[in-house]
Amino acid sequence: MSDTASAPAVSVAVLGTGTMGAPMARNLARAGLSVRAWNRTRDKAEPLAAHGVTVVDTPAEAVRGADVVLTMLYDGPAALDVMRAAAPGLRPGAVWSQSTTAGLDGLHDLAAFARERDLVLVDAPVLGTKKPAEEGVLTVLAAGPDAARRVLDPVFDAIGSRTVWVGDDGTQGAATRLKLVLNSWVLTVTHGAAEALALAKGLGVDAGRFLDAVAGGPLDMPYLRAKAGLLLDGGLTPPSFATTTAEKDARLIVAAAESAGVRLDVAAAGAERFRRAIEQGHGDEDMAASYFASFEE
Repeated sequence: MSDTASAPAVSVAVLGTGTMGAPMARNLARAGLSVRAWNRTRDKAEPLAAHGVTVVDTPAEAVRGADVVLTMLYDGPAALDVMRAAAPGLRPGAVWSQSTTAGLDGLHDLAAFARERDLVLVDAPVLGTKKPAEEGVLTVLAAGPDAARRVLDPVFDAIGSRTVWVGDDGTQGAATRLKLVLNSWVLTVTHGAAEALALAKGLGVDAGRFLDAVAGGPLDMPYLRAKAGLLLDGGLTPPSFATTTAEKDARLIVAAAESAGVRLDVAAAGAERFRRAIEQGHGDEDMAASYFASFEE
């Protein structure tokens, strides 16, 4: 990486302005960085203009001249498709902060593209959902060369409260591997809360009594309270983390485990719960909608 490319970033292209990408773009602009954003559905990106973000029509226009390209898209194939569309505007040596949860196979394809285009790939998935993204307090899990860290310091400082560097090679997936482990725990807790509340309903137990019984003890946790609250208060939309995305991540976790010779029965069953909830029409709701998979509809 050249000396110029290792200077702190001043311009960022954000590709994908959904639940996570939009608040990330806003926080980058609020931090004083020059931000251009693209989204497949432009109407969803337009509100960012009021926050100082330049909204453009094509990925290539977004990335032209950018110090950093940040991708926050649905999955690995989507990220690869968008980066191929961005190729005419990419400059050799640009830093690519790949924050999509792409899985190991997906990251392999993205790393190959980065090599083809002479991009500096930083594997940088984030831990957190809609509210932490809006507040700029995500945890960034990152792997990439030392020179890229200085480039990304102002970017990661704007979108997160903590950056955990786990390796110096963004192509090997160290950050993605950690993200899959963390997501496996998040999804397990989500299903546990959903099933406990479903069982309470089936047995005629007041959900409040369950929550009161564990209050303050070792079985209590903020995440249980958050997901139970969404279900009990009817707050599943807009989603903090959509059921469709949770199912995708669950299947990436199972696939990664299988490639490592590890059997994850709970994760596989959880992916199936999400699939049933999606079939029942809960795909665009928060993943706590796993609850509905316990009942026939």
